[in-house]
Amino acid sequence: MKPLSDAAIARLRDAVDRPDAGDRYEIHELLGRGGMGAVYRASDRRLRRDVALKVLTTELEHGELARRLEQEARVLARLEHPGIISVHDAGELADGRPFYVMRLVRGRRLDELAREESPGQVLRRFLAVCDAVSFAHSRGVIHRDLKPGNVMIGEFGEVLVLDWGAAKIAGSGPAAADPSVPAEARRHHEVEPDTADGAIIGTPGYIPPEQSGGGKPAVDVRVDVFGLGVMLRRLLDGARPAAPLRAILARATAEDPAARYASVDALAADVRAWLDGTAVSAYRESALERAVRFYRRNNALILLLLAYLVVRLFILWWRGV
Repeated sequence: MKPLSDAAIARLRDAVDRPDAGDRYEIHELLGRGGMGAVYRASDRRLRRDVALKVLTTELEHGELARRLEQEARVLARLEHPGIISVHDAGELADGRPFYVMRLVRGRRLDELAREESPGQVLRRFLAVCDAVSFAHSRGVIHRDLKPGNVMIGEFGEVLVLDWGAAKIAGSGPAAADPSVPAEARRHHEVEPDTADGAIIGTPGYIPPEQSGGGKPAVDVRVDVFGLGVMLRRLLDGARPAAPLRAILARATAEDPAARYASVDALAADVRAWLDGTAVSAYRESALERAVRFYRRNNALILLLLAYLVVRLFILWWRGV
């Protein structure tokens, strides 16, 4: 018997996995497949619009993975923010697999677009990512898998943070006592067993040291600060960041969580300060650097004053001749 080719196996796998979402959703092509599920383009017959439908793949066990997919839908449903993809519907297929329906994003991944943009443009997009993550933190949600591949830039420049399947919701364990987590989030949400404190979740290279060394370290917002720091470093790969920007990267990715920025807002504030030409808290500048920064921010005014002084001196000299 002739063995099946990889392409034939992939077609058979897609045919088996292809969900039957009932009368409301017509399933089209596969958009992507990850460790937990597959995403398809679908048509919502009732509202007559294209959507993305994420479903657990058949070869995966239900149980914990099914609960993670359901948790991801719940997380996205409560994070109503322009930088976080919106959920429209959720349910179960006839075969029992959970699914949820979300906005269909058309655009490009941040890491692909960053290769064509200036460092300043990349930093401004990074600030939009920080804004979305900070909002999630204010709702008691920690992403835990932040990387450039999980950020999409839409057709109109909107920045969207995707893939919240590894998110931790405050509610039990050491993070439940974190005062930065709203009391409502602590009362009404629980942590799924496979995303509890101590579980190694995330992408290698973006996982902070305290989360990859075993034991049961507390998960707090500094996990996402570390991921954002590594993300920014990768986005700026090939560029030569100035000393203040290098200091920002160093603080964000410090091995000791206590040495990192205490919040995503603090990290974003330093990046914004760098873009605006003001002092960066992570960098201790010299008097000369301070003077150069002042000149760059006020060079038009300084040149105008110098021109005025030159004219005044010339008039005084002319009158004295």
